[in-house]
Formats: sequence, structure tokens, C-alpha cells
Amino acid sequence: MRVVIAKCSVDYDGRLTAHLPLATRLLMVKADGSVLVHSDGGSYKPLNWMSPPCTMAEVAPEADEADEGVAAVWVVRHTKSDDRLRVRIHEVISDTAHDLGVDPGLVKDGVEAHLQALLAEHIHTLGDGYALIRREYMTAIGPVDILCRDQSGITVAVEIKRRGEIDGVEQLTRYLDLMNRDPLLAPVTGIFAAQQIKPQARTLAEDRGIRCVVLDYDALKGIDTTEHRLF
Repeated sequence: MRVVIAKCSVDYDGRLTAHLPLATRLLMVKADGSVLVHSDGGSYKPLNWMSPPCTMAEVAPEADEADEGVAAVWVVRHTKSDDRLRVRIHEVISDTAHDLGVDPGLVKDGVEAHLQALLAEHIHTLGDGYALIRREYMTAIGPVDILCRDQSGITVAVEIKRRGEIDGVEQLTRYLDLMNRDPLLAPVTGIFAAQQIKPQARTLAEDRGIRCVVLDYDALKGIDTTEHRLF
């Protein structure tokens, strides 16, 4: 990751146009190619950004830009659209690079981890004939919560959340896109499971052919299993 603190202005052109006037900002260039522009406020959300796939080139300023004190220009282009980010850097205060290594992924909190364990134990709650393959099935972009097979033998990837929102659907979509390229797994369908699923997330999931399942945590904890009873 490259972390730059600089006095800069930023212009975004694409589906809309936006301008950030000259100010001191944090610029982040991540290993996946994404570029993010942050201020010292606004919590976690960047002021502007370009998500991958994109390319970044550092070029010399044009004559009028140089006259305004611009020392360097970053041109960031999205490879699948006309979106473009132009960062005009007047002064670099700090420029460092750090190798963060492979991220192990988000460690789920207690309730979400328990939901995963309970659903894996009672995988039949997804439907008759469902069979567990494994929990935390690792992919190149992170672990799928549960991998199982349905009654027809089709591979199913299950993403589990406490609260089902659009970002969870997007996460599962990325897993499905990747896994369906593997001939040993494909075709892979998806289930988005949560204790509560927001209407927007349900609409997006169903539009993408992803089944939504609302989980009852207390009911899962109380499911009776004969295998652990004496009689």
C-alpha cells in the first residue's frame, strides 16, 4: 500500500463530475489498484475514489497546471468505463509504501460465528437433501462461510450476516463470479442468509439469482438432534 499526504486538488469525470479544491489530503493506492482520497474527517468514507479494475499513471502537469503550482498529476482510469480521476499534486508532505501481506479476512463476532456453526450443523434447514461440504471454504479473495450441496448435487455458497445489507450481497456475488470459473465447482449458486435482510439487499440478491434465507438464531440453537440423545 502506498500512503501519500499531499496538498492536492481532485477532479472526477464519468457518470457525474465532482471537484475537490486544493487542500491537504491523504491519498491511498492499494495493492488491488484502487485509489482513495481521504480528508481528516468523514469517518471511514473517502471523499473520492476509483475502484479496480483501473490503471494509474503519474504524468507531468500541463502548462496551465504548472503555472498554478502543480508539481505532478495522477491520472486514474477505470478499465471498463470512461470514469477518470485526475489528482493534481502541488506539494508532497509524506510518501511511504508498506507491504501489508495477505489479509486473513474479517474475524466474525460471536453471534455471526455462532450462526455459521449452527447452520453448518443443521444444514438441512436450507432444504431437504442439503449436505455440508465445509465451513470457511477459502477462495483467492476470502473465505466463503459455508459450502454445501443441494438436493440436486449443485454446489451452493452461503454467505452469513447478522444483518443482510447490499455490501453482503456484493461480497457473495464476487465469490460466485470467481467460483463459477472453477470447472470442479461450477455451477455454483448462492444463498444470502441473515437474521434480518434489508429490502434493498433482497431485491439485489434476487435480481442476481441469489436465494435469501432469514435465520432464526434461537430456533437454530433449539433444534433437536436425535444423534446426541440417548433415547
